[in-house]
Amino acid sequence: MKNTKLELSVGIFVLLGLAAIAYLTIKFGMGSLMGGDTYMIETRFANAGGVHPGCSVLMSGVTVGRVEGVRMDPSDYSAIVTLRLTSGLHLPTDSMASVKTSGLIGDKYIALSPGADDAFLKPGARITMTESAVDLESLIGKMAFGSVDKEKENQDKGTTNAP
Repeated sequence: MKNTKLELSVGIFVLLGLAAIAYLTIKFGMGSLMGGDTYMIETRFANAGGVHPGCSVLMSGVTVGRVEGVRMDPSDYSAIVTLRLTSGLHLPTDSMASVKTSGLIGDKYIALSPGADDAFLKPGARITMTESAVDLESLIGKMAFGSVDKEKENQDKGTTNAP
């Protein structure tokens, strides 16, 4: 009888520990344990390629929030990114948001650059100055095929100008 109670107590303790670990894993993954109160703002990007919910929001290299959601605005086909920022962060209204990459082919994140305006963004406001993601594949393609086209043009000019 004594062993059964001990085994039951240990089993309950282990289950509670596993439940606590699962809860904390989910909370850390969603960025919910950022340190208290938060507020949401929106940004509009022409291209938000690679940005997804859960991506980091950094200012001066410090994580100040998370991406809450990414959706498309059907009126102009731009990407609307919703950011959840810590409540202690007061952004001027002329702040800028950029889509950046960690390293050459790393994860995407949103970088915030504060402006110099005296007024601050209110919760639910939208950052109007944005810099979209750089599409590395198309950039490499343009460089590769652009130089090939220039060489072809130079060759064509050389043959047509010959007597």
